[in-house]
Amino acid sequence: MNLKVKEIFYSLQGEGGRQGAASVFIRLSGCNLKCDFCDTDFSGGEDRSLEQILLLINTFPCRWIVWTGGEPTLQLTDECLLFFKQSGFCQAIESNGYNRLSELLDYTVVSPKGRTDYARKINPQVNEIRLPVRKDDYIPSLQSLPKAEYYFLSPIFTENQAETKANIDYCVEKVKQCPEWRLSLQIHKQIGIE
Repeated sequence: MNLKVKEIFYSLQGEGGRQGAASVFIRLSGCNLKCDFCDTDFSGGEDRSLEQILLLINTFPCRWIVWTGGEPTLQLTDECLLFFKQSGFCQAIESNGYNRLSELLDYTVVSPKGRTDYARKINPQVNEIRLPVRKDDYIPSLQSLPKAEYYFLSPIFTENQAETKANIDYCVEKVKQCPEWRLSLQIHKQIGIE
């Protein structure tokens, strides 16, 4: 079995409930959405067998995989997840929530884009909801989202510092208005790591 992989790298989780945790990131190619604010190149990639991926990630001292993309659920199957689980890895996923998330995952992040009602229907419960937010974006009610341990507003970072600051200020105000939300800043961008 092969996966089309854009990149594999070892770093720290930069946002959300696992922020600061060492993780092996496996970015899979492809996405079912075309978000205008996406900061990730998930096109292209290289076919790699599960065994090739395992050989590479075993060189890192960490036993946590973060499946990301693009949209990892377009490729990731229970067979793949079981292979890495049996190899001693815990696994997290960062998904837009349009597809069902496997029960083999140890930590699930849904980051719905645009409409959010689909996410609750497909994945009624996840570990974390993380909404990318621009100034003046509509913030959905928690009832329209999957049940989660954590609800994060994540300001979108752009090349324009004033715009990024406005996005952060907007999220801060929304968290103060509805304290069930938490602020999640992308520390990997702030400290200059991958």
